[in-house]
Amino acid sequence: MSVQCETTGRRASGAGMPFFERFLSLWVALCIVAGILLGRLAPAGFEALGSVEIASVNLPVAILIWLMILPMLLKIDFHSLGEVRKHWKGVGVTLFINWAVKPFSMALLAWVFIRNLFAGWLPADQLDSYIAGLILLAAAPCTAMVFVWSNLSGGHPGFTLSQVALNDLIMVFAFAPIVALLLGISSIHVPWDTLFLSVVLYIVLPVIVAGIWRSRLLRGEGGEARLGRVLKRMHPVSLSALLLTLVLLFGFQGRQITDKPLVILLLAIPILIQVYFNSGLAYWLNRRLGVEHCVAAPSALIGASNFFELAVAAAISLFGLQSGAALATVVGVLVEVPVMLSVVSIVNRSKSWYERALPEASPASK
Repeated sequence: MSVQCETTGRRASGAGMPFFERFLSLWVALCIVAGILLGRLAPAGFEALGSVEIASVNLPVAILIWLMILPMLLKIDFHSLGEVRKHWKGVGVTLFINWAVKPFSMALLAWVFIRNLFAGWLPADQLDSYIAGLILLAAAPCTAMVFVWSNLSGGHPGFTLSQVALNDLIMVFAFAPIVALLLGISSIHVPWDTLFLSVVLYIVLPVIVAGIWRSRLLRGEGGEARLGRVLKRMHPVSLSALLLTLVLLFGFQGRQITDKPLVILLLAIPILIQVYFNSGLAYWLNRRLGVEHCVAAPSALIGASNFFELAVAAAISLFGLQSGAALATVVGVLVEVPVMLSVVSIVNRSKSWYERALPEASPASK
């Protein structure tokens, strides 16, 4: 079935996007710097925030992550799963990358780089924790920022929505087993109770709450308009929560980041490799299968990006705020925005090359 692509005119430069999103990487950078400085200047305050927890769950982080992901989940119409059959090739590629390639390729890269090549430059007592953080980072596909990346690459909104909805459903059941399997392979102790608590708290409950909230908003006359107004009001809340989360996380890790810049660089290397490898593989597979560019672009981006909000929260719950695992996931946050913007730029600039391989490129997709 042919997919009709709509040209949005929005590219990696952010043309046509609201001012705030257009300079998102700048705001992220400023919040990272602010967090590091505050963490150095007021460590006692961040230690106090870090101690506010229930059942190994840090409450400030949990609240911010809920504020961050709920508005994104509220956009998801699980009835859109019917769209999956229209984009089955692109969906198949993305599922293959997300669940059969990315977590395992990251575990392999972590073993190669952290356990072996870089072991002499890293704290020996943190090697297992760094590996665990990288595994957590790659074990779940992104559900929030993907909408931004897809928009910037002219992605088909129906495909993006249906793919994210499908990934969210799969994540409910697959995240904990995949993490436990890979941690076990890496000989890292799995605290099952905390792992399942993280899944329930950061995946299951937000999906349920967002689904109920959405259905109530849509009930009765004017439901779509009502949902649109709520989403418009919640959008700045979500972005503000993202930026506050960055300040908080980098405040918690500020001393480690400034004291150990080499560690940050070494942790970033396997993350960068896996992002470019997975996005490139997804993009190439879609091209080989003759998938339209407006589906292949978000497929590559969803295949490469990580649900760093979940990874950070799970790492803190499982291993603690000052752990190597938490630091590794925070490094993932550090590289996520600029690296994904570079992937957006690559898929946009290569569109002509990509479409030369399509058997019949419809005029609407050009």
